[in-house]
Amino acid sequence: MTTPLFLLRCVQLGISIRDLDLLSIGMVNDMYAENGNDNYKYKEIATQADFDNF
Repeated sequence: MTTPLFLLRCVQLGISIRDLDLLSIGMVNDMYAENGNDNYKYKEIATQADFDNF
């Protein structure tokens, strides 16, 4: 990953330069990947009963 691409991802996520002191490159990449999953529609969502049975 290049520096400009990393900074672009930070801007897309709304991360400021000051916040980068608290985050690693891996954390920013994970946040970017999770951001892409926000619009995914799951067929079934687990309930508390499902977690209790697990």
